[in-house]
Amino acid sequence: MKKDIVLCGVGGDGIVSVAKIISDAALNMGLNLKQSEIHGMSQRGGSVFSHLRLSSDEIFADVIPEGHADIILSSEPMEALRYLPWLAKDGWIITNSDPFVNINNYPDIDKVYAELRKVKNLVCFNASEIAKTIKARSNMVLLGATVPYLGIELGKVEEAISHIFGNKGAEVVEVNLNALHAGYEQAKS
Repeated sequence: MKKDIVLCGVGGDGIVSVAKIISDAALNMGLNLKQSEIHGMSQRGGSVFSHLRLSSDEIFADVIPEGHADIILSSEPMEALRYLPWLAKDGWIITNSDPFVNINNYPDIDKVYAELRKVKNLVCFNASEIAKTIKARSNMVLLGATVPYLGIELGKVEEAISHIFGNKGAEVVEVNLNALHAGYEQAKS
C-alpha cells in the first residue's frame, strides 16, 4: 500500500488536524509515514498545505514530487487548483466547492470549477453546507469523503478521531464522527 496525499486549504480550516487524524490511523494500521507541512501562514485565511506519504514500505522523503500525488484533499476550490501540478494522472481531488474568498483578486469561481472539472477523478461538493446542517466542521466532512480513496479502513479513522478528540469529551468525538460519516456517504453517492 502506498498513498501520497497533498492536503491544502486556508488557515483555520483544520487541514493540520485532518493530517494528524490520517497519520494516527495509518500508524495504527502499521503503515510507515512521512509528513511535511507548511502552516506558517496559518493565520486566518493564509495558505496552508501538508504532504503526507503513507506506505507499507520504507519511505525516504517527506515531500511529494510534482505529478505523483494520489490525492489532493482541499478545504476550498482555489487551493485545490493551486496544487493541481502535484496530482498524478490517475489521482483524485476531493474538495469543498464552497470558496473562501479572502483576497481581492480571487479568480472567477466558475473558471475555477471549469478547470477542476477537467480532472478525471473529482469529488467536489459543498462540505460547508453539510457541516452547517449537522453543526460540525467541514474539514471532518471532507475527511469522510476522502476515506474511500485512502486505503485506510473507516474504522481506523473513527478510532483516530476518538483518540485525538477524546480528551475534549464524548460530544466533540460524536460531532466529528457524524461529520466523518456524512462526508463518507457523500463520496459514496
